[in-house]
Amino acid sequence: MPHPLGDRPSKIIAVHLNFPSRAKERGRTPSEPSYFVKPPSSLAGTGDPLGRPAGCELMTFEGEIALVIGRRAHRVTPAEAWEHVGWVTAANDAGVHDMKYADRGSNLRSKGADGFTPIGPRLLDARAVDPHGLRIRTWVNGEPVQDDTTDTLLFPFATLVADLSRLVTLEAGDVILTGTPAGASVVSPGDTVEVEVTAGDASTGRLSNTVVEADALPGWGAMPKAAEADRADAWGSAYRAAPALDEDLAAALRELSTATLSSQMRKRGLQHMSVDGVHPAGGAGVKMVGTAHTLRYLPLREDLFERYGGGMNAQKRAVEELRPGQVLVMDARRDASAGTIGDILALRAQRRGAAGVVTDGGLRDSATVAGMDLPVFHAGAHPAVLGRRHVPWDTGLPISCGGALVQPGDILVGDADGVVVIPPDLAAELVRDSAEQEAQERFITERVAAGEPIEGLYPLGPRWRAAYETWRRDHDL
Repeated sequence: MPHPLGDRPSKIIAVHLNFPSRAKERGRTPSEPSYFVKPPSSLAGTGDPLGRPAGCELMTFEGEIALVIGRRAHRVTPAEAWEHVGWVTAANDAGVHDMKYADRGSNLRSKGADGFTPIGPRLLDARAVDPHGLRIRTWVNGEPVQDDTTDTLLFPFATLVADLSRLVTLEAGDVILTGTPAGASVVSPGDTVEVEVTAGDASTGRLSNTVVEADALPGWGAMPKAAEADRADAWGSAYRAAPALDEDLAAALRELSTATLSSQMRKRGLQHMSVDGVHPAGGAGVKMVGTAHTLRYLPLREDLFERYGGGMNAQKRAVEELRPGQVLVMDARRDASAGTIGDILALRAQRRGAAGVVTDGGLRDSATVAGMDLPVFHAGAHPAVLGRRHVPWDTGLPISCGGALVQPGDILVGDADGVVVIPPDLAAELVRDSAEQEAQERFITERVAAGEPIEGLYPLGPRWRAAYETWRRDHDL
């Protein structure tokens, strides 16, 4: 379907960072807006495909609010700027991070390809909307992934128009992409991205585009290339927060008890590595190993809950950010008098490949969650929704959970005794020494069961050392 502008604009200008939620994801807040240019040939409409060139793996979506200039703007003031905006619509600032290395900051190849700026489907009259009262939402395959409003922008729309017009004349029909909220990430062929902008009851309708596999690029010039830094940048905060756990290390940790791991960490002076007060929803046989992705709740403030608790809030974003092998770890200030997760979000976490969930707050729908193939550790069942006590605040930062400090990327191990936090740089030596400890305890248990007294045996003393070494060889340990 054609885009709604008719004639091509003379230029498309995109803002790097503007939503505070996105700035937090990126770990930096600019003092002034910065921009890049996309060619008019990148424009597309709803229903047009988003072609990911063969050989690329990191196609990204960014739901954005697009301003369409209505009349020429040259050195206008912020007070005058909104009068020069004709329309508002939805946009998707798509790109392929596999080509960013070649652009040296211009984003031309990574974001300027044909079809990489779908907009529409309808234009809202700028005179009929409050620029501070717009809402933008994005869905991938029907699942909400972005939801934010324009009342807290780093740079209001009038500021952008005025700033650009100091040096660049904005012609009628030109497009300004005003930045994306938190939640932008990677999509693959077959995924459908939808973006909608609303102003009260008025809506642009949903801009819908499906990713398809495009032809390979001809073999001259820069070719797709993705390093770990590119993957981290494309996937967003969840990728940076918790790198994948080595499979051999994870398998070794699954063979160890939290009691043994806790004992070994105490020997190293780490006395506060257990998440106290939590127990598994699924019974005694549960085992969990994964890396931490964190979520923090703050105490309820009724005047702030609608802003921070509604829509695609931090709780929902945390679930959508989960990558396979991650554990969602929630800081609810040890307040279990309201739920912090229930069956629907737990199911979504399971579908996203989560290794588990840990909360020092309450669990809703506990019977259903207990039957899932997802380890969930919680401080108690409770029927109330989180808004009774908590405001979901932010993700991907160090938190306190059950009295333990948990950083993104820490390793979480859980079993019937509870959950322990393992610093990643100690994991290999803890596995080695814990395996030795458990072998000794198995030998000691067999001796005690045979009637031996514990003096000199537990802990293993010199008198039993030779017998233990023989036992180890006999058991191929």
